[in-house]
Amino acid sequence: MSKANEQITTITPRKKFFELNFIETLRYKDLIGLFVKNSFKTRYKQMLLGPLWAVIQPLLTTIVFTVVFGNIAGLPTDGAPKFMFYMCGNVLWTYFSSTLTGASNSFTSNAYLYSKVYFPRLVAPLATVLGNMINAGIQVIIFFGFLLFYIIRGDITPDYALLWLAPLLVIQTTLLASGIGLLLASVTVKYRDLTMLISFGVQLWLYATPIAYASSLVKEKLPGFFTLYMLNPMASIVEAMRKIFLGTGGISIKFLLISLAVSIAFFLLGVAAFNRAEKTFTDKI
Repeated sequence: MSKANEQITTITPRKKFFELNFIETLRYKDLIGLFVKNSFKTRYKQMLLGPLWAVIQPLLTTIVFTVVFGNIAGLPTDGAPKFMFYMCGNVLWTYFSSTLTGASNSFTSNAYLYSKVYFPRLVAPLATVLGNMINAGIQVIIFFGFLLFYIIRGDITPDYALLWLAPLLVIQTTLLASGIGLLLASVTVKYRDLTMLISFGVQLWLYATPIAYASSLVKEKLPGFFTLYMLNPMASIVEAMRKIFLGTGGISIKFLLISLAVSIAFFLLGVAAFNRAEKTFTDKI
């Protein structure tokens, strides 16, 4: 081979505190696809129902929430059908929590590859996000099926004028979940015992978010606490989604903008921490 045709790739450590090289990452699109495919296979490997669990799990969770919180506890749903109220929140929360948890495990779960071959380290968390989007897409299709049924019955009237906002809220949720996940990933490389606290923390966050109840209940019972409660970035996102698809509740522009700012801040901080940690993480795993 002539010297003119030789291609030389030089791998050097990152020098910038924040560097998000999407062009380099996208060059590994085949590897990203392989990660997504492998993750999907591994998740449902040796399961009798396989990918059907992507549908069964949110349905079972919604049924449990409907019985426990809607019927037994009698928590208000702002006039929306109980089943759809809880399903709307659960589909969004499942995507958020799985993305956050998957991104936070991106270092430790791929340590065997990181120490043997080079590829942009953001490939792994990006593949996690895409894989969770596939699962969420399946669940959204089921949600729309039930939504259409209730619309035909006249029990739900979506706010059609706000439908354009839904994809933006999904992007915002992705930024928030992946940002926090990357930040946790950079910490858990050194302190492995923190991984035990992540699932517990996500579970606590669930009950601090209007998934099992409407935010109007907090406003009614704890009016002095409501402003602090709505600073939870997921609270305004969930309420906005219910307003869009179920026509209940309301959208607070102020809290949505605060949530957006927090989501972007966590994403930038998470990427910066991830870039910093990847320089030395092979010495720690």
